[in-house]
Amino acid sequence: MSFTVKFLLVLACFWQLNCSIVWAETYPSKPIRIIVPYEPGGGVDIMARLLGRNLSQVANQNIIIENRPGGGGVVGTQTLVSANPDGYSLMLGSTSPVVIAPFLVKKLSYNPNKDLQPVCLIAINPAVLLVNNNSKFNSLKDILTEAKARPGLLTFSSSGIGGTSHLAATLLKVMADVEMQHIAYKGTGPATLAVLSGEVDITFADLIAGIKFIKNGQLKAIAITSKERMSILDSVPAVSETIPDYAAGVWTGVFAPAKTPPEIINQLNKLVNKAIKSPEMMKSLNGDGVSPIGGTPQEFAKLIAEESDRWGDVLKKSGVAAE
Repeated sequence: MSFTVKFLLVLACFWQLNCSIVWAETYPSKPIRIIVPYEPGGGVDIMARLLGRNLSQVANQNIIIENRPGGGGVVGTQTLVSANPDGYSLMLGSTSPVVIAPFLVKKLSYNPNKDLQPVCLIAINPAVLLVNNNSKFNSLKDILTEAKARPGLLTFSSSGIGGTSHLAATLLKVMADVEMQHIAYKGTGPATLAVLSGEVDITFADLIAGIKFIKNGQLKAIAITSKERMSILDSVPAVSETIPDYAAGVWTGVFAPAKTPPEIINQLNKLVNKAIKSPEMMKSLNGDGVSPIGGTPQEFAKLIAEESDRWGDVLKKSGVAAE
């Protein structure tokens, strides 16, 4: 290789490095889109809009929330995967399309490990087991007794296979060795309203979306899926008090397309961490019983790998088939 060619290669590398540094220093220079792979009004949507308001302040840019529901989060995730990896298209993802979909969708159009770049974990949101106010069930033991006496007749609603409600109920079925009938709805809202109207017996709603029904006296809280009781609902027992070691929850976190430059990922991580520690977001999340977490992209990736192993085992034991 001639001296001229070597010199040009070194110059090109230097130019690329310099451009990356400048890019990171000026980022963001235009509005950022956050894709929500679910319908408006659900827990992930509520979290995204709260994050958007606070991220807008720390990034000094407009944040556009774009709902792309469908396929248990798969449609919105594919939208992100197909987006330009320039740091201006992000997604507030959750357990279902990132961890669960590879086990349940036969022809998944993306590979979470290759096509998504974790940016920052936001929070882990437990679910609360809800029943109609007129329900005869007053405890988890009541529900399990009914499920064992009438296998497959007790109904539970969810926002779809792989969603918070479905996962929490599936884990309950596996650990308590009971059968319940799954009825899927198009979103967390309709699934919760199905219990309110008496169409189904129970549902597991993520706490950030379900707590308003409890506070308003519209639905009765039976149990919570956190490892222990939570101060915000201190009279509601944890499922683990009846079924030892039971714990379920859905995490939410920010993702970017896989080829987004590392300088931009690092800058985004700093901005998101700053946003979730803002007074408004801390107060709002704590008021809903959710604690913001944050951390590095590497820590988030480690959690995703652990969750994949855990839920993959649960799904195999439950016999839920890929579609």
